[in-house]
Amino acid sequence: VNPGDSYEEMQKKAKSKAYTFPYLYDESQAVAKQFGATNTPHVYVLAKEGNKLVVKYIGAIDNNADDASGADKKYVEDAVNSLLDGKAPAITATKAIGCGIKWKKS
Repeated sequence: VNPGDSYEEMQKKAKSKAYTFPYLYDESQAVAKQFGATNTPHVYVLAKEGNKLVVKYIGAIDNNADDASGADKKYVEDAVNSLLDGKAPAITATKAIGCGIKWKKS
């Protein structure tokens, strides 16, 4: 486990970046299993439809897992912008690239 990935360190990063969304700590890994996450990061963009949250995009953040500044396709940004414009994302799924999730033993 990378110490920089601890919940405490990620809370600090979220605060320094002024994230306006909740940051989930999935200690039991129930949410990851329910959504079918396989890697970190594995991004899910949700939209509210009535009283439900519906997955509108799932996968990688962009097309350059090693260097975000070198990405020329920004999947999450494009999906969010499409939803904000009242449109369905053009790309709804990509392969999540990153470290495999280390599952806790039940």
